[in-house]
Amino acid sequence: MVAERILVVEDERVVARDIEKRLKKLGYIVPASVASGEAAVEKVAELRPDLVLMDIRLKGQMDGVEAAEQIRSDFDTPVIYLTAYADDATLQRAKATEPFGYIVKPFDERDLQVAIEVALRRRLSETAIRVALEKEKELSELKSRFWSMAAHELRSPMTSILSCAQLLEQEHHRLTEDRRREFLYMIQQSVRSMDQLLNDLLAVGRVESGSLKFEPASLNLEEFCQRLVEQLQFSAEPDHHIVFNCQGQCEQAYLDPKLLRHILTNLISNAIKYSPHRSPVYFNLTCVEGEVTFQIRDTGIGIPPDTQKHLFQPFQRANNVGQIPGTGLGLTMVKRCLDLHGGRIEIESEVDVGTTVIVRLSQHQQVDRQLERTMLS
Repeated sequence: MVAERILVVEDERVVARDIEKRLKKLGYIVPASVASGEAAVEKVAELRPDLVLMDIRLKGQMDGVEAAEQIRSDFDTPVIYLTAYADDATLQRAKATEPFGYIVKPFDERDLQVAIEVALRRRLSETAIRVALEKEKELSELKSRFWSMAAHELRSPMTSILSCAQLLEQEHHRLTEDRRREFLYMIQQSVRSMDQLLNDLLAVGRVESGSLKFEPASLNLEEFCQRLVEQLQFSAEPDHHIVFNCQGQCEQAYLDPKLLRHILTNLISNAIKYSPHRSPVYFNLTCVEGEVTFQIRDTGIGIPPDTQKHLFQPFQRANNVGQIPGTGLGLTMVKRCLDLHGGRIEIESEVDVGTTVIVRLSQHQQVDRQLERTMLS
């Protein structure tokens, strides 16, 4: 266990050495001892200790109370006051800085240790509460954005379906065959968009509930990818062609087929969606020395540099997507699935040039995890 680091602020050198000796005897680390408030602020900024033992009466322009107030404001480091005497006005000033303890000199080691342990425990509790509140706030904001996005994304295809259906009903006799087919195609595309959104929402729900598990199985990766390409090619627009290529020994692998399907479906669908008409999407599978590499490359709109920093955050979409539909959940789910799989992802993209995504996985995940468990036991 790592010992806590405590900064001593005491202008009487003999007293300071005595406190250092007691702290070290109790098992704490004293990274520094200073004699002024100004030096205390500087050392806290430099060393970031876990706790400061602060004498109230210090030489110099800044006393212990002023130093503690600045330390709390700038670094949020807990402070315990040490003093032999202080008048009422000074005590009131000290209380206003919300100290984590107050020890009156002279004190014994037991008093010192109790005060320090109580302060450190309080610090841990306050940190845990603050983190919990921040997460709760973040979750609340995320849920609000989630439902707002879901409502918006569902409303758009539903409106298209309703409009097309009404036109087909009301203008049926006046519409040409090509026009009717166009409306039917728009209805199909809207249904696919809604289906993708619902799949993303259900996947997010499974991740948040913990029901999305890592369950590897024996796979012939080349056949798996070929079947996936056929399915995606069938649902893609006719003028988009997926060019699949396989290299290496990919007939035997232990990977999770559900997670892998979700990863590859999202990445290939994105490549198709953000590519111009009649442009191919290249999907390469490589198996070398126990590592599987999936590469998906397109010549589409690309991802702006400022967006690339936030690619895996929920609901993040680039500002160059225009009217192309999407939820901003696909890459978030890809990253979650990869984390469960123990994989890595690299994305290289240039606006108006295209995007290349590389996913790397161990070819024998099940065996690797068994070995890891054996080594840890």
